[in-house]
Amino acid sequence: MQIKEKMENDVAVLTLKGDLLGEPDTTSLRDKIHSLVNDEVKHVVVDLGGVSYMNSSGLGTLISALTTMRGSGGDLRLARVEGKVQNLFVMTQLVKVFDTYETLERALASFKSKPK
Repeated sequence: MQIKEKMENDVAVLTLKGDLLGEPDTTSLRDKIHSLVNDEVKHVVVDLGGVSYMNSSGLGTLISALTTMRGSGGDLRLARVEGKVQNLFVMTQLVKVFDTYETLERALASFKSKPK
């Protein structure tokens, strides 16, 4: 799996491509989140449009990332949760836990609409 990082104003955008199934992919994502927290980044959008499949390890890593961001006073949003990944989020009821957006633009805009 590939992880591309870019900053959009004060929001880190992590674009994932490939499958999120376990080691070493989950470790890479977890390390990236901790690095952002250490750099005092408070807002993160994870773009899942390039992820075709995810298992329980991948879900656990995203939950961990959300917990880490919220624990540091920030937040994490998901963009472009589609296909099998969307079905997995619905079946596990994680659509109620994560803020998900159809597009990257909407996910980015969601940080502007809430007070910091």
